[in-house]
Amino acid sequence: MKEETLSQKRIRLEKILTELEATIPAPRIELDFRNPFELLVATVLSAQTTDKTVNGVTPKLFARFPTPSSLAEADLGELEAILRPTGFFRRKAQHVKELAGALSSRYHGSVPPLMEELVTLPGVGRKTASVVLFHGFSQPAIFVDTHVGRVSRRLGLTASDDPEKVEHDLGRLLPPKDWGAAASRLLLHGRTVCLARRPLCARCPLPTLCPSFPTFGSDALHREGKGI
Repeated sequence: MKEETLSQKRIRLEKILTELEATIPAPRIELDFRNPFELLVATVLSAQTTDKTVNGVTPKLFARFPTPSSLAEADLGELEAILRPTGFFRRKAQHVKELAGALSSRYHGSVPPLMEELVTLPGVGRKTASVVLFHGFSQPAIFVDTHVGRVSRRLGLTASDDPEKVEHDLGRLLPPKDWGAAASRLLLHGRTVCLARRPLCARCPLPTLCPSFPTFGSDALHREGKGI
């Protein structure tokens, strides 16, 4: 694919998102939550594990500790036992206990709806904060995890491995009102089709819009038995 101007890249991304909207019409977060506090904790717990695993432990966690103040006062050993299935459970237990304590002491038990305040909380980076802003508060945000970063690079929307730079590059290409839905669709496309090791290019709706298709597509089509 020839080098694009910013305007041309914006037009191509618009076409990409139109195609993804057809296959992912209603993107939603796969973590279960009832309020911003539960979403924040669940997102912190989702590091290096699956959303399904997190969803398996959060009902017990929030039944036992439904508020930041109760979670802040939780026995660390009991927390570790509940969180054991998520992996790195000792570190995660410490993080969510400290996180709940910070919410209680600094914000009267409420989750702040501001990026600059969210990222000061224990265990919370820009990706987690962006997830909470979009899904918890319906604010414009671009969350860049490994899937969004990988898909964005393969689609030629960024050349960076740095999540903040990827976020910046995507932000230049889209109006803020589209940020969250776009990130959600790129993430889900990465989870289900544009896989890390063996992307399923034969099932991808973006072959004419993806500069990486000549690299990955031929092998994928052969694996699917469809020729090229």
